[in-house]
Amino acid sequence: MNGSYNYRQAEFLTSAHTLAQLPVDKGREIAFAGRSNSGKSSVLNILTDHKGLARTSKTPGRTQTMNIYVVGDGVRLLDLPGYGFARVSQKLREHWAHTLNRYFMTRLSLAGLVLITDIRRELTGLDRVMLEWCEAAGLPVHVLLNKADKLSHGAASRVLNRIERESRSCGASVQLFSVLKKSGVEELSSWMDHCLRVQNSS
Repeated sequence: MNGSYNYRQAEFLTSAHTLAQLPVDKGREIAFAGRSNSGKSSVLNILTDHKGLARTSKTPGRTQTMNIYVVGDGVRLLDLPGYGFARVSQKLREHWAHTLNRYFMTRLSLAGLVLITDIRRELTGLDRVMLEWCEAAGLPVHVLLNKADKLSHGAASRVLNRIERESRSCGASVQLFSVLKKSGVEELSSWMDHCLRVQNSS
């Protein structure tokens, strides 16, 4: 496929707790990562125009598996476990740190990462670890400043400029996004389309 991908076709495929449980490493996939309260599942639901596709919860840290959605044409979306939630056990945190590091470094079908943050919060140490892993793996990364509707236009623009400067060294692109206003979906889709086309031609 050379044009845009229809993410509205996304359907839940399976959940995985280990890399061995993931689908065969063929085709192309975009991963979604972020803190437990960043609105990651809501972003996926807006992107796919499917309110119940990714389960949302007012309890941070609900997603503790890798949830895989198939779009078609060999394309998948992976919802990675939310991180930074204090009630998750140390053993589980260590498991996911090891698993996700290996995922970024070894997954051949991985075409890019969407890193979702709350625009009102600073990039955390764990956010920066994600950026470092992507840089080490030569993986395209797109930082989504979610909940942009919570700030004025001027304040949101200042945060956007600052995060662009902070993430420039790893080559990340950055955009504003609002689940509530459904704004930024087209820009996100275009970035994903580009990554998938590049991966398909390599």
